[in-house]
Amino acid sequence: MHKSGFVNIVGNPNVGKSTLMNLLVGEKLSIITSKAQTTRHRIMGIVNTEDMQIVYSDTPGVLRPSYKLQENMLNFSESALNDADVLVYVSDVVEKPDKNDFFLQKVKAVSSPILLIINKIDLSNQKELEEKVIEWKEILPQAEIIPLSAIHRFNIDYLKKRIEELIPESPPYFEKDAMTDRPARFFVTEIIREKIFLYYQKEIPYSVEVVVEAFEESKDIIRIKTLIVVERDSQKGIIIGDKGKAIKKVGSMARKEIEKFFNKKIFLEIFVKVEKDWRNRDQLLKSFGYKLE
Repeated sequence: MHKSGFVNIVGNPNVGKSTLMNLLVGEKLSIITSKAQTTRHRIMGIVNTEDMQIVYSDTPGVLRPSYKLQENMLNFSESALNDADVLVYVSDVVEKPDKNDFFLQKVKAVSSPILLIINKIDLSNQKELEEKVIEWKEILPQAEIIPLSAIHRFNIDYLKKRIEELIPESPPYFEKDAMTDRPARFFVTEIIREKIFLYYQKEIPYSVEVVVEAFEESKDIIRIKTLIVVERDSQKGIIIGDKGKAIKKVGSMARKEIEKFFNKKIFLEIFVKVEKDWRNRDQLLKSFGYKLE
């Protein structure tokens, strides 16, 4: 008997979806920062054993869109409701359960098993947690509620066990040595974006897209040429920084992590280009991989 299934992780921004995804997969596939909306795509991580294949899916945090990029991010989250064998809805002890109620109404209509995660219980106490559980039972009565702390790895093993029990019998969907559905160059763009989120302030990280223009791998080194796309000339100046200091710092931080990811020496070039209002331009969004087929 072989079991396979799609386990899709959804929820509001900043509740710990990406941290949870990386723990469940056992690899850092989703980038993590303390800023909301860090995840923009639906990213799959595949866990294989001899008799099981679990395809985990991380999705962007749910929000009411204010430009086309966010509309496409919401589409990724909503698509994850449709093909889930197990839906993992992540909340935490801080957020109000009815936040983004428009999305919760769609979650209620899901017929697959729902595991409702109350994350960050290390920031709460027993009484508050019990009240939160009662609230959620009223909102999503069909869900199984699992309190946990992703950052302290508390109750992660129990969550894995429940997921494995709920996965249906099926042949594998991907090759058994596959780790993700994404190509190598996608993780280069994500690592650079993560460093931009960590290094720059205010709106800059949200106005940026990263594109890999060249990826040439030889025996000893990978040569990568990348482009940081911004919306305005002033943003280009901030990204580059005084005498190029800012972009050099980001490049150095990214290169070290890319070397760890590929276990190989990396030669990384980063250029900056202005594309006015790219977050609202359908053709560019499609070329950056945001449009659902």
